[in-house]
Amino acid sequence: MSVQERKQRERAERERLIVATARELAEEQGWDAVTTRRLAERIEYSQPVLYSHFRGKREIIGAVALQGAAELAAELRGAAAEAEAGAGASASVEGVRGRVTALARAYLDFAERNPAVYDAMFQLDGGLAFAAEDTPEALKDGFAALLETLRHVAGEGVEPGLFTEVFWASLHGLATLTRAGRLPVGDAERRVWLLVSRLAVV
Repeated sequence: MSVQERKQRERAERERLIVATARELAEEQGWDAVTTRRLAERIEYSQPVLYSHFRGKREIIGAVALQGAAELAAELRGAAAEAEAGAGASASVEGVRGRVTALARAYLDFAERNPAVYDAMFQLDGGLAFAAEDTPEALKDGFAALLETLRHVAGEGVEPGLFTEVFWASLHGLATLTRAGRLPVGDAERRVWLLVSRLAVV
């Protein structure tokens, strides 16, 4: 390994550590607790080293958001694939509904398990463009992971991307309202059933 390759690998490792530490601190204490000073203390780097990787908290939030989008996409695809494998006849009504239900549950579970990451993705300013030409690939792939399953239930004459946006907005609303204590506890499964049975055309 050349000196340049070693330096690049060390730099990538430092970036991973900074992002992981920011994420851990945010999940423990909220994003207000994530400052460059506290990050520097936790990972035992100087603040100038942190600034050599990220210009500030906004870029760190963006890096966490991209990491979260990649994880969410993987979980959504895994849930849909597992439901498909379990259904056997994947083209059947039960098979399709099972995949959509698994997708919805996986999304809501991810939001519940990773509140700070979810905030980085959808609530905070991470400097990332959504629904634009320069949208990062990880964000596009997160949407694609929803679209891959939901395109089959959009209904005749409905543009699949638009349907996916509406379904995603419904999931996001459920996730954020539940977390804020605005929805009664214990009805999550009934909400998923209503969303899938009334919105998805199967």
